[in-house]
Amino acid sequence: MDAMTSKRRLPGVSDLEPVKRPTREEAMEAVRTLIAWAGDDPRREGVIDTPKRVVDAYAEWFEGYDADPGKELSRTFEDVQGYDDIVMLREIEVESHCEHHMAPFLGKAFVAYMPTNRVVGISKIARVVEIFARRLQTQETMTQQIADAITDSLRPAGVAVLVDATHQCMTTRGVHHRHVSTITTQFTGVFKTDATLRQRFLDFVNKR
Repeated sequence: MDAMTSKRRLPGVSDLEPVKRPTREEAMEAVRTLIAWAGDDPRREGVIDTPKRVVDAYAEWFEGYDADPGKELSRTFEDVQGYDDIVMLREIEVESHCEHHMAPFLGKAFVAYMPTNRVVGISKIARVVEIFARRLQTQETMTQQIADAITDSLRPAGVAVLVDATHQCMTTRGVHHRHVSTITTQFTGVFKTDATLRQRFLDFVNKR
């Protein structure tokens, strides 16, 4: 892929020229620069292969940029035998990186939707969470993106998303508060207008 933004429009950059993706060697050289800036010698035996490992890790951590959540949700099933209640996935693993410090934030996502006339394979919902998580993110934006993707593709009566995560940019630097988690929510459609339904979702979240 020659241009990093050629296949997608990212918030806030729609009017900018696409950024050319660096080569693998250029990315490795950037890691060597950071090692030297930190005060170490990138030629030292212990870190000489670190640039390769970091670039390989980045390719995995940020693979969401090359994935399309709409495609994941495109295969739906209309034969639901009259089912008209909540479809919910609990405790989907969230492994993402803060866009401000590039530090990990880790937690769980709880995602529900109220189908109208079609449903999607449950693994696809988890995959949508993974796609958005594997990008530089804020938790607030990611929560909204998950809800929007499901709404746009499935046209359900409503969507509910809750993400509970711990941010290492807060636990390992700065204020160093190690036992604080962040909760974000997004409710659309009937989950937003029906307090009883919204409470059912939250009860399912807290179910043990």
